[in-house]
Amino acid sequence: MSILRNSTLLRHLAFTLLAGVALYLLTWELEPFRNFQLATVAAYLCATAGLTVLVGLNGQLSLGHGALMAVGAYTVALSQNALSEAGIVGNQVLPLSLALGVLVTMAAGAVIGLAAARLRGPYLAGVTLAVAIAVPAATVTFDEVFNSEQGLGVYVEPPPLSLGLYFPNERWQAWIALAGALLTMLLLANLVRSRVGRNLRAVRDDEVAARLAGIHLARTQVLAFVVSAACAGLGGGLMALLAQSVSPGAFSLTLSLFLLMAVVIGGLGSLSGAVWGAVLLVALPDLTHDSTGWVSLSPAVAQRLEGNLPLAVFGLTLIVVMIAAPGGVQGLLRRIGARFRRRAAAR
Repeated sequence: MSILRNSTLLRHLAFTLLAGVALYLLTWELEPFRNFQLATVAAYLCATAGLTVLVGLNGQLSLGHGALMAVGAYTVALSQNALSEAGIVGNQVLPLSLALGVLVTMAAGAVIGLAAARLRGPYLAGVTLAVAIAVPAATVTFDEVFNSEQGLGVYVEPPPLSLGLYFPNERWQAWIALAGALLTMLLLANLVRSRVGRNLRAVRDDEVAARLAGIHLARTQVLAFVVSAACAGLGGGLMALLAQSVSPGAFSLTLSLFLLMAVVIGGLGSLSGAVWGAVLLVALPDLTHDSTGWVSLSPAVAQRLEGNLPLAVFGLTLIVVMIAAPGGVQGLLRRIGARFRRRAAAR
């Protein structure tokens, strides 16, 4: 078992390094706006990967991951601003702020997980839905700290001078976000292949059988929420750094619905599906916005479609994917690959 575990870890490390080198080279070829989009995909990937572990591997439904991203984002904003006011500046403090955002979100995830361990089905969805509504409302209520609807600016150091005086800020942001996403994927990939991952799947498949096998159900479910919340907190912290601001409107209930639909469309239960989901979260709204420019609409209709059309497109995409490819985009690609392998073997 130790040999297999070590070989799996080495394989994941090698793949992460190759992906990191490829993405590093890609950032040098992309224009600033595309680098910003790539960084946004990486930030969303942290959240979708964590949600995949919770929903796909452990079978717990969450409608509140947008709120968990908000917890991480506000923690990073408050810590970055507090450090800058104390005169502690430099890019070396950024990992500290991100780590603090992850820890605070983990604590919030543990609280939600303790409640979720006692609930099932619609009751669990109701609790997470309440969280999705309560967290943005709390930022408005405690406006002395969170500045209400206007939100907070986030102090972010410019790229190090060692990279050059005119080094693009978007490329530097992409490096930070991609490093966080690759680290998240590496840790989750090893978690999925470990005994913890097997326990998560066992609880998802049959709770009675898992209990008879000696698996502590509540502990496993709370752990799934804590891991998923940590990933969402990192994703929210990265989003705060990219936008250099954080407000309750950026982490509304709509974001939680988008995240859930993204992991289902990408392929529920697969970390590769989480990648497709993160790409769709950035690509679909952008394509929707561009498509409205091709049609002549009145200002009133265009304003009404601005907020509702992306959600409608996501819902329509979800329906089409569930009919044509129940396993999501990754499941469809897996079936296509298996078909080609069978044909190659037949020849």
